[in-house]
Amino acid sequence: MQLQYSFIIPVYNRPDEVQELLESFEALKTSTQYEIVIVEDGSSISSKEVVESFKSKLDISYFYKENSGPGDSRNFGMQHAKGNYFIILDSDCILPENYLSEVEKSLKQDYVDCFGGPDAAHESFTNLQKAINFSMTSFITTGGIRGNKKSVDRFQPRSFNMGISKKAFEASKGFGRIHPGEDPDLSIRLWDLGYKTKLIPEAFVYHKRRISWSNFYKQVNKFGLVRPILNTWHPTTKKLTYWFPSFFILGLILAMLLFFINFKWLLLGYALYFLLAFIVALLSTKSIIVSCFALIAICVQFIGYGYGFIKSTFAISILNKDPENYFPKLFFKLK
Repeated sequence: MQLQYSFIIPVYNRPDEVQELLESFEALKTSTQYEIVIVEDGSSISSKEVVESFKSKLDISYFYKENSGPGDSRNFGMQHAKGNYFIILDSDCILPENYLSEVEKSLKQDYVDCFGGPDAAHESFTNLQKAINFSMTSFITTGGIRGNKKSVDRFQPRSFNMGISKKAFEASKGFGRIHPGEDPDLSIRLWDLGYKTKLIPEAFVYHKRRISWSNFYKQVNKFGLVRPILNTWHPTTKKLTYWFPSFFILGLILAMLLFFINFKWLLLGYALYFLLAFIVALLSTKSIIVSCFALIAICVQFIGYGYGFIKSTFAISILNKDPENYFPKLFFKLK
């Protein structure tokens, strides 16, 4: 089957991001024909003018729709795309010049109906962006689940850098209304339908994450809230590792309490972990400042995710709350 690629990019109030992303499309080194579908998700700051400026250089379409969330906007884009293989990107990504050639090479060698690629930090990123990227992608923090290792388990692609065939999209009906968490939910449903997923390590993107410390906390806290909901929907995918951030923060609190009764070994263990994390970050980023920021990012990530996971688990498993009614901000209501 000849693959015809359609890039699907939802955007919300981010014309500057769209500008940078489309500039990276111009720099792609490939002879493969592709189209770009921009879906404006009810933005008040339009990207239409930016898109129009690229129409003479790129095969690009622009659609505006009422705000219904990124998942529904991706579905909308795929419904209006001309290709038979969709590549979904977040608007805050930048493509390296060999991105599409790496995707093509991998799919020709080992075709799957859904793939995911990792994210990386570009040299132009701020120290905060680089630190958060390290915290989100390093094996020492997340175990590489976002794509920095060839997972021994089935890989769950993330929607900032994800490919899915038209056939798989139509069979699964695409993304659901939950956000975040719509991407692992889709991956699991694809597995249930018999489709395979895989990681393409070489097909990475520079994921810019225009973010502050407070926004980063809110983001990872939502990740923690969502995971018990997904475990309820898909009980066979439950893993003990999802509890690790919660265990980490509970253990840290216990270590500090024990320190006051002269039991120092547990807190020493945490100190050694942070020392190791600093060394790994320094080797990875070559920056002392970024490595120091990375330690803060790790704490924010574990506390935010861990607290969200405990809160959601208690509400769903102990109080028997309905997730959509109890956490309405995690679900988009379609009009």
